[in-house]
Amino acid sequence: MKFPFAKAALLVCAAVFTWNCSSDSSSGLDPADASSSSAAITADPSATLVATVTVGEIYSDMTVRDASGNVIGTFDSATGTITLIDGSVVDTNGTVISGPTSSAATGDITSSATTGDVTSSASGDIASSSSEAVETVSSSSTAGFSGSGVMDPSGYEVPVLNSLLNNGATGWSSRYWDACKPHCSWPGNVDTTSEATYQASYTTARNCNIHDVEIPTYTLSYNVQQYWMGYQGTTSACSSDRGGGSSGAFACTDMAPVAVNDTLSYGFVAAPGSGNAGCGKCYHIQFNGGNHANDVKATHKALAGKHMIVMASNIGYDVEEGQFDMMVPGGGVGLYDALSTMVSGSNVQWGAQYGGFLTYCQQSLGYDNTVAKYQECVKDMCAAAFTGYDNLLKGCNWFADWYMAADNPTYNWEEIECPQYLIDKYKTTINTTKDTRIAWKDDWSTYTGGALDTLECLSDSYPQGCNK
Repeated sequence: MKFPFAKAALLVCAAVFTWNCSSDSSSGLDPADASSSSAAITADPSATLVATVTVGEIYSDMTVRDASGNVIGTFDSATGTITLIDGSVVDTNGTVISGPTSSAATGDITSSATTGDVTSSASGDIASSSSEAVETVSSSSTAGFSGSGVMDPSGYEVPVLNSLLNNGATGWSSRYWDACKPHCSWPGNVDTTSEATYQASYTTARNCNIHDVEIPTYTLSYNVQQYWMGYQGTTSACSSDRGGGSSGAFACTDMAPVAVNDTLSYGFVAAPGSGNAGCGKCYHIQFNGGNHANDVKATHKALAGKHMIVMASNIGYDVEEGQFDMMVPGGGVGLYDALSTMVSGSNVQWGAQYGGFLTYCQQSLGYDNTVAKYQECVKDMCAAAFTGYDNLLKGCNWFADWYMAADNPTYNWEEIECPQYLIDKYKTTINTTKDTRIAWKDDWSTYTGGALDTLECLSDSYPQGCNK
């Protein structure tokens, strides 16, 4: 791949390909050409640095610059991608998503989306069809933090919803994202009376490891013995118990909220409840333009009339009747914090412990600023914190763009049948029945998917128990 600036070319090529990359002497642009190309993108001299990534430095005006301050492209905070001056699109790790706008003429590399094959263009800069070359490109396309699943409800049926503005109970929404294992991932928090009751509440909520790979919600206990086969929940990343911390279970990032269209979104919440009665239930809410503290702002008015369907993946014993504590990346880490363990970067500004980015922006901008100012401030913080973490970035930007950066809005609500999109994001694909023979692991951080170790202890083959 060729880039207008040698530094950008070297950084991107080092991250993506194992073969040699050309220096600026063969880049197709001399320094004068590069300068004239970059002039097409206007940089704000007052813009501040918000993130340093493999490709370059991202500034608050969404320009991407090299170490000398030259503009080499623009950052799209909605997709987490960078468009370079020649039209190439790469991610923040330098992985090529699409080639330049004139790749056929310049001889850049293109890859097949369906086969992963490497092809060379007319000038033949790269001419390799070897399995080694194909494997290199294929592996680079999945490098980095890709997310537990695709957040795309477009292939699902869109439910028909009636207005609740003159009907239904009233309530309000707070927000958080602590990245902890969901409450409804613990087997003791769902109904396991029988296989039928386990299936009726959509089994257990998915959880993931620190690399966002789905892992079991529970396994055989680590002290299981012959003729005694106890189960134990995979330890939460928010716990200091055995198997917790970075070795434990986190919330999967594709449980972040997502827009279906301009007036409907899906999300997950901590709902009020007790015992195991609340997990897996869904609620239709329609925002009515109010605020929980009766301090209505322009953001609340901008949100009015929109609908959400939310699913309970957590039960909050401090959540009051009618309140849904919505899982929103950047919404505040709350009482516990596994987010700063999952997301690397010691200089990340997480905002207020309760309220997150928006509360920080309100403290900086005042409480009566415009919707656009709050949106801009929140999205700048989203980009600084979650660049390279696609689902978290998308969910964080959703709060600014679709949710209108509304603080603790009020709504009317009703219980509703769960849409399939939310069921698919909620329901474990591993603990599909209440019985399990999956073996305990102290450290799930190295699990990359696939087969799991199992044990069968109820036989004379294990006279001293499964672990002996």
